[in-house]
Amino acid sequence: MCRNIRQLHNYAPPATEDEVRAAALQFVRKVSGSSKPSQANQAAFDRAVEAVASATSELLADLVTTAPPKDREIEAAKARARSAARFATDRGRTAAAG
Repeated sequence: MCRNIRQLHNYAPPATEDEVRAAALQFVRKVSGSSKPSQANQAAFDRAVEAVASATSELLADLVTTAPPKDREIEAAKARARSAARFATDRGRTAAAG
């Protein structure tokens, strides 16, 4: 239904308001089991997204860490490399099995 919610804490640059809201929307969709609520539920859905986004922003502002911030581009490159290695291995298994 929803893709994974990404880590938002301890990145340089910090998470944007849009990223926090997108994570809140993903969370509410997952919890409610609905990617698009009915008109009857739209107001409750929107309130939940705003409440989760607000709580997330507050949490991110209050968290303390001694670890250096991660670079988004470097972490994205690592994820692409892991994905390429994983899918290259999967293709090899499929060809050998078939």
